[in-house]
Amino acid sequence: MTETATSELLDDSFHVFDTTLRDGAQREGINLTVADKLAIARHLDDFGVGFIEGGWPGANPRDTEFFARAQEEIDFKHAQLVAFGATRRAGAKAAEDPQVKALLESGAPVITLVAKSHDRHVELALRTTLDENLEMVRDTVSYLRDQGRRVFVDCEHFFDGYRANPEYAKAVVRTAAEAGADVVILCDTNGGMLPAQVHAVVSTVLADTGARLGIHAQDDTGCAVANTLAAVDAGATHVQCTANGYGERVGNANLFPVVAALELKYGKKVLPDGKLRETTRISHAIAEVVNLTPSTHQPYVGVSAFAHKAGLHASAIKVDPDLYQHIDPELVGNTMRMLVSDMAGRASVELKGKELGIDLGGDRELVGRVVERVKERELKGYTYEAADASFELLLRAEVEGRPLKYFDVESWRAIVEDRPDGTHANEATVKLWAKSERIVATAEGNGPVNALDRALRVALEKIYPQLAELELVDYKVRILEGKHGTSSTTRVLISTSDGSGEWSTVGVAENVIAASWQALEDAYTYGLLRAGVAPAQ
Repeated sequence: MTETATSELLDDSFHVFDTTLRDGAQREGINLTVADKLAIARHLDDFGVGFIEGGWPGANPRDTEFFARAQEEIDFKHAQLVAFGATRRAGAKAAEDPQVKALLESGAPVITLVAKSHDRHVELALRTTLDENLEMVRDTVSYLRDQGRRVFVDCEHFFDGYRANPEYAKAVVRTAAEAGADVVILCDTNGGMLPAQVHAVVSTVLADTGARLGIHAQDDTGCAVANTLAAVDAGATHVQCTANGYGERVGNANLFPVVAALELKYGKKVLPDGKLRETTRISHAIAEVVNLTPSTHQPYVGVSAFAHKAGLHASAIKVDPDLYQHIDPELVGNTMRMLVSDMAGRASVELKGKELGIDLGGDRELVGRVVERVKERELKGYTYEAADASFELLLRAEVEGRPLKYFDVESWRAIVEDRPDGTHANEATVKLWAKSERIVATAEGNGPVNALDRALRVALEKIYPQLAELELVDYKVRILEGKHGTSSTTRVLISTSDGSGEWSTVGVAENVIAASWQALEDAYTYGLLRAGVAPAQ
């Protein structure tokens, strides 16, 4: 592994420190393999963070292997790799402590040490004296510095410790700085602080110790990003975050809104040139690695971050997008989206048509028909804000005066057989016409909808081989409130992919299978449209 020169990070005056691979990996539901950690490290380096905390070498075999492989397999272009560990044990010497030795053997050029700064934690958790704890900090930091490592110190439970015994908490900060720690990080380990409190404490500690300070905020009050920025306002020059806010309990300060705020709101250059536009891509790529669906409403990078639904908003955005957007979405690699619903007005439809590449030609009558059609169908239970593909098909039908057709369905049926052994058999038959040919196809599936999907494929793939690329990737059912006694309406949303993109379609009926069939028809029709296949005349 080559040690990265800080010149590629502009300078060393401000640090963006990522701890996704350690603290972020403690989120419930995340279980990273070594290969996962290497992939995330590459994404973070590509994004341009200054430091990547890879884990605790020596604490578990996976982290030890990660550091060994990272040295061989990753050529860091922007970031420096950081190993995490603790100060030496009470009553020992840092030079003889096995876990301190493991930190050195990791090969990481930077080491972060966690140190106790809350007096009760020292006495109850470490079971040692307050003076010995200070000596543990001093001895470990100075030893690692003598071995040529850059050292950061995480003061665990600092804010709670400061509330209980401010003089001792500050003594830990002074000891770490005097021993050679480049940065001392004040950790809101329990996540209970609020921005004004963080600002006051950081300001005081900075004035009283003169140490270079950083901030590590958990999100238990929902204020981790705000607390991080409050610390920066107070003079902190090192921020610790995780991708997408992953972390223990409710998570950590989210890397992406913190960096975006620093660059776009504070005017701080904390990423290499051009990297801020990679924000959305990197966020989603890391979500894929950890196998968690990206949050649609995440600031800056969520697909809904710049989505507009209200007709009043759309009218204003048509004049000037800045009227209802705090930044240009392209600055963070995102895009503006118009959502079409029963709240939509003419401006929403016109902007959505433009987004889809459909020229409405300023036809007020046409736009009015589309608006009324949407409102009429949403009254029945359809939702187009979550089904762009179905809306585009509706819009094209109004523009062209007829529905977009690749096939005409004569009939379909789905049969579920309850067998004596407790199992079920699902079979579907589809009868349709395509390119003047009548086709009858039957297929089995693991459910009635899956059987219909397979039967439709069997019927159409010989005529439209492009359908072989389609895959149903998500299926959602919602029972809507009934209007006549105990009857109810079912809405089905289907997401489909062709390997290069994904789209959603909607179906509504009193029968879940009928609603599913509508959504399937739209999904296949839109898939053929995307593939450039000319519709039937």
